[in-house]
Amino acid sequence: MSAQNPTRRSILKTAGGISAAMAMGGAGVLAGASTASAVGDGHGLRIVERWEDDPRMRYYRFQTNAIGWTPAVNVLLPDDYHWSGRTYPVVYLLHGGGTGQDFITFDRERIKDWTAGKPIIAVMPDGGHAGWYSNPVSSNVGPRNWEDFHIHQLIPWIDANFRTFAEYDGRAVSGFSMGGFGALKYAAKYWGHFASVSAHSGPASLRRDNGLVAHWANASSAALDLNGGTIYGAPFWDEARVTADNPVQRIESYRNKRVFLVAGTSPQPLDWFDSINERQVLATQREFRAVLGNAGIPHEWYELPGGHFIRHDMLDRDINGIIDRLRKA
Repeated sequence: MSAQNPTRRSILKTAGGISAAMAMGGAGVLAGASTASAVGDGHGLRIVERWEDDPRMRYYRFQTNAIGWTPAVNVLLPDDYHWSGRTYPVVYLLHGGGTGQDFITFDRERIKDWTAGKPIIAVMPDGGHAGWYSNPVSSNVGPRNWEDFHIHQLIPWIDANFRTFAEYDGRAVSGFSMGGFGALKYAAKYWGHFASVSAHSGPASLRRDNGLVAHWANASSAALDLNGGTIYGAPFWDEARVTADNPVQRIESYRNKRVFLVAGTSPQPLDWFDSINERQVLATQREFRAVLGNAGIPHEWYELPGGHFIRHDMLDRDINGIIDRLRKA
C-alpha cells in the first residue's frame, strides 16, 4: 500500500536538530539538574488566553502548576457541534519534537480538512520542544510535567467543558514521531483512558540498541527544554521509569485496543534526520509488532516508502479507524 508523495514543506523534523546528534553520547554531561516538581490530580488549569471566533477551532492558553509557562491547546470541533446537541468521542493528537513542532502541527497538516464532516473532537495540546510526554526526572527551568498536564489536568478539563464521552470507549490518542511514542506510552500507562492508539513514525522501544531512544530523549530534552535536566536521569537512568514508559514492556496493556502503526522504509540517504529518526522508528516498531504478534494482540501496521513525515493518507485512514472503534456520536 503506497503513501502519497509529500512535499518538502510537509516533512516534520523530530527531536530537534543538535539533540539528535547528541543522542548517543550526550547523556554523561547532563547530571546535576534539580529535581522536577510534581502536580496532583484535578483540573488545576486557569485560562489566560482564548480565541473562539472560528466555528470549529478553539484556542486556549493555560496557567498550570504542572508547567512553568503557559502551554496552549487547540480544540477542533465537529461541523455540527453547535446545533446537534450530540455527545462526541475525542482523539488527542500529539505533535513531534523539535523547535518547529508545537500544538499547531496538525493544524498546519490541514487537520480541519481531514476531519471535516466527521463526528469527532480533536484535541491538540502543547508537549514542549522535547518534552517526550513525560514528567522529567530533573529540570533546571521549573516544572515541565507534561504527563501530569495532559492526563490529570487537560483530559478532565476537556470532558468538563465539551460534550464528550468521558470514558474508555470515548477516547483515542494518536501522535507523530515523539508524539507517536507519547501516544503508545499514554495508552499503556493509563489503560482505562484510551480505546485506540496510533503511532505515526513513533518509536516503540526505549531500550533497543543500547537504549538509543532513551538516550535521545535525555539529550534532546536537556538541549531544548530542561537546560541540562533529563527525562530519565543521567548519567544513570531511573530504570523503573524507563520500564513503566517502554511500550514493548507493557504489551498486555494494548490488549483489546485498536493499535495502528506507520513507519517509513526508505529514508533519504543524505538526510541525516531521516537516517537517524526513521531507521530507528522502523526497527523499534518491528520489535513492538513482533511482541504484539507473539502475545496474540491484533494490530494494524504499515511500512511505506519514504522517511520521517506525516503521511496524509495514513492520517485519514487512522481518523476513520478511530471513529469506527470509538463510541458513536
